[in-house]
Amino acid sequence: MPHLLANHHSILLPRTPTTTLREGCRRRMLVDCGGSWRNACQIRGLVVHCSSTTLSSSADQKVGSVGHDHLVNDFGWKVRRLVEKADEMRMVARVQAEAFHVPVALFNDFFFDFFQAEVLSGLAFKLRSSPPNRYACLVAHEATITNISDSQKQIVGVVDVTMLRDKNVLDHLPPQAEEYLYVSGIAVLKAFRRRKIARVLLKACDVLSTMWGFEYLALRAYEDDLGARKLYASAGYQVVSGDPPWLTTWIGRKRRVLMIKRSNLHT
Repeated sequence: MPHLLANHHSILLPRTPTTTLREGCRRRMLVDCGGSWRNACQIRGLVVHCSSTTLSSSADQKVGSVGHDHLVNDFGWKVRRLVEKADEMRMVARVQAEAFHVPVALFNDFFFDFFQAEVLSGLAFKLRSSPPNRYACLVAHEATITNISDSQKQIVGVVDVTMLRDKNVLDHLPPQAEEYLYVSGIAVLKAFRRRKIARVLLKACDVLSTMWGFEYLALRAYEDDLGARKLYASAGYQVVSGDPPWLTTWIGRKRRVLMIKRSNLHT
C-alpha cells in the first residue's frame, strides 16, 4: 500500500506566479484560499509533511476550510474531503494507525497509542499549513446512511494527496512536468476491507487531480505486495522504478516500487 509520508519539516516554498501554469491546462485562480476548493487552480504554495505539533482538545475547533461535496459515490461508498474538526481528525488517525502500526511484543498498546498520536499531530500540521489545493485528506464513509450528517458518519477509509516535486519521480515524467500529485497513507479499517473502498478512494484521487489540473499521479508500494500492486495497476498505475539495493536489501528493508499514472484529465 502507499506509505505515510515521512516525519520531517520539508516545505516547498511558493514560486512566482509567472511559473505557475503549465501548457495545455486550464486553471482558475482561487479568489480566497479559504474559499471553495473546487475552484482551485495550479498555484504554487506550501507543501508540508508530518510534524509533531499538538492538536487542540476542542472537538469543535476547525483547522481550515471545510469541503462537504463528495468527489465519488460508487459501490455504496462516498468519498469527500476531510471535515477539519478534531473529532473527525481523530477518526482518520485511528484508521491510518490501524493500517500502518507494526505490532511489538511488549507494550504494544502503548506504542500503538503513541503512533496514533504522531499520525494525528502530523495531520493537524499539514491541514493548518497547506493551501487548499496543495494537500487534501480524503475520507470514505457509507453512502446509504442518510439520517445523520457526513461528519458524524464512521470513517472507514482514508487517503492523503499531496503536491510534490521530488526529482526522483520527475525523472520519470515528461520534461515539461514540474510537479505531480503524490498518493500516500491509503488505509481501510480491517472490518471493511475487500469491499472496494480502496478502489473508490483511488478514483477520488483521479477526480481531485482533474479538479486541481495535475497531469500525473504517483505512489509507492512494496514490491512483494502483489495484491496492492494489482489494485493500483487496475486503476491505471504502472511501475516505473524501484528502490536501489543500498536502501533496501543491503540493510534489510523491503523494496518499494514507484508507480505512476496519467490523470484522466489528459486521457
